[in-house]
Amino acid sequence: MGNRLSKIYTRTGDDGTTGLGDGSRTQKDSLRVEAYGTVDELNSTLGLLIAGLEDADISSVLLDIQHDLFDLGGELCVPGMELIKGQHIDRLETELDRLNAELPPLKDFILPGGSTAAAQAHLARTICRRAERRVITLARQEPVNEPVIRYLNRLSDLLFVIARTVARASGAGEVLWNHERKR
Repeated sequence: MGNRLSKIYTRTGDDGTTGLGDGSRTQKDSLRVEAYGTVDELNSTLGLLIAGLEDADISSVLLDIQHDLFDLGGELCVPGMELIKGQHIDRLETELDRLNAELPPLKDFILPGGSTAAAQAHLARTICRRAERRVITLARQEPVNEPVIRYLNRLSDLLFVIARTVARASGAGEVLWNHERKR
């Protein structure tokens, strides 16, 4: 179990540094902090999505993912720690296959929208892609557990499928890109 915070402000970050999980300090804009901060942003976005979802099955899947993302962020916060494994990616792929099997094949590009929940899933997908980019940048300079990158890559795919699923379930449907519109 991690440290319990009895006092929220410590003033130790007033100099532009923050503590990592191993006790070391680093700049608040370091690649590592940027990576786990973006994962935290993604997790918060998923919380917003879950709060508005009426589909208990997808909410449950997303809640499991939130727990994974908390572990993944913790792993990035503690250099050398490895919590995300192949089984986490396997679980995402199982959900991807299950949900995607119920969708018609894509014939057009989809715009983010269709319903509030679908738009929030698309927003989460784009934040997930940014988190993946941040982790890849970090991995060029410091060791990163390889399944972390695969997990984020697969998660963005799953969030796309979830966006499609909830847009269709809402009755609003998916918003297709009209490449022949008047400009």
